[in-house]
Amino acid sequence: MSINSALLAGVSGLTANSAALAAISQNIANVNTVGYKRSAAEFQTVVNAQSAGAGYSAGGVLASARHFTSQNGQLQRTTSSTDLGIAGQGFFVVTEKSENLTPADSRLFTRAGAFRVDNLGYLKNTAGLYLQGWPVDANGDITTDPSDLNRLRTINVGSVGGAAEPTTRVQLNANLRSSQEPSAEALARAARDADPLDPAAAGAYDVMTNSMAMWDPETGNGVKPDFEVTIPVSDSKGGQRTLAVSFLKSTIPNQWYAELRAIPAGDVTTDASLGTDGILKSGLVSFTQDGRLDVDAMAAMAPGVALFSDPAAAALTFRASDTDPASLGAGEFMWGNALGIDNQTITFDLTAAAGGLSQYDSASVVQATLTNGTAFGNLSEVKIDEKGFVTAIFDNGVTRQIAQVALATFPSADALSEVSGNAFRVSQGSGTFNLKAAGSGGAGLIGASQLEASTVDLSAEFTGLITTQRAYSASSKIITTADEMLAELISIKR
Repeated sequence: MSINSALLAGVSGLTANSAALAAISQNIANVNTVGYKRSAAEFQTVVNAQSAGAGYSAGGVLASARHFTSQNGQLQRTTSSTDLGIAGQGFFVVTEKSENLTPADSRLFTRAGAFRVDNLGYLKNTAGLYLQGWPVDANGDITTDPSDLNRLRTINVGSVGGAAEPTTRVQLNANLRSSQEPSAEALARAARDADPLDPAAAGAYDVMTNSMAMWDPETGNGVKPDFEVTIPVSDSKGGQRTLAVSFLKSTIPNQWYAELRAIPAGDVTTDASLGTDGILKSGLVSFTQDGRLDVDAMAAMAPGVALFSDPAAAALTFRASDTDPASLGAGEFMWGNALGIDNQTITFDLTAAAGGLSQYDSASVVQATLTNGTAFGNLSEVKIDEKGFVTAIFDNGVTRQIAQVALATFPSADALSEVSGNAFRVSQGSGTFNLKAAGSGGAGLIGASQLEASTVDLSAEFTGLITTQRAYSASSKIITTADEMLAELISIKR
């Protein structure tokens, strides 16, 4: 009967508008929830099969929920470096527990990026969900995988200890005075080179028997350098070591004797062919007539004569402390056994365009000694950049990558299933996830110290609240009107 179908249509209207009211209430309640995606009830007509001559039978209305999960909220600035927002279509991958994850443990997806460091050092948001990312391997590399969630690990910033970096590069900017008068030892060396039996050769400079490394101002032993540069370097454990480069003006214009040694000498063990007192390298340094380092002249010298046969690729290679001293070859050296440190190669930049080693007629002076490497430092800060790289910053200036935040995208994000904690699960309608690094494949960039605001528009929700209330009242009128008509029908019998 048409009146009965009208009653049922009115009931369906009440049910549908109740669902719409529930969706609006959920939205209003979450107007300040970080990363919340609004939902709405959408109505569709229900049409009953109509029989010819039997009148019209009302079907009513059916409400279904629509989630606007793919709609992005505005990013708002915060003061916490671990607050994260996404400017794109990606989702953070999160888990309900931080450790001992198995393939059976659920992985959820969220845009709620209000992460904080918990008591174990893991990044956890306000819903208690832990952030996942690709870890840094033993070689310092990050290997991403677009489909394997099991490669992800919970990001931990609290387990990062101190850090130290060994020195691998030295840039020496120094000038040697071109008008420096040769010392008595240099003059004697010239006499000895001309005639070893010349009486004037007594006391000649010699790396093996009378070197600058042997100089002792109290006893007068050895040869006093005309100029010396000390260079602080860091070893593999962050310990501070000192190298020194000593220069002695030769009697030949634009040429200097040079010795490169460790201070104290006990820090190294050297091959006997290098000399004593920690000498690591010795030889001649030549300059052009315009005061620059003469790379070509040094390269043309016989092997072992120049301090570095190729000044553009000057380097010292220290073997590790656990090296057997008996295994040292000619010209090789190692860190002292007592130091217990790793092998190390230090490259010297002597030909820098901005300076380098020069010889002008001004005072011998060191303009700058620039080295990399640092002493031991403690963790001072954790930064997350727009590509999702989580970097530990230490108070000695060292930075070290910990992990990279993984983002997931979906073919149909609006079809994801909602779960508590402002998170989502994969559903049949959403399609499978695709893991991506931030900034690739539409996943979007990550904004540190930013949070995504709720997508709820209060003005729109209150307007919908009014229209839903009126529609609910109208549906109730259908029921009361149909009830009155049925009452009239029943009264016919009286």
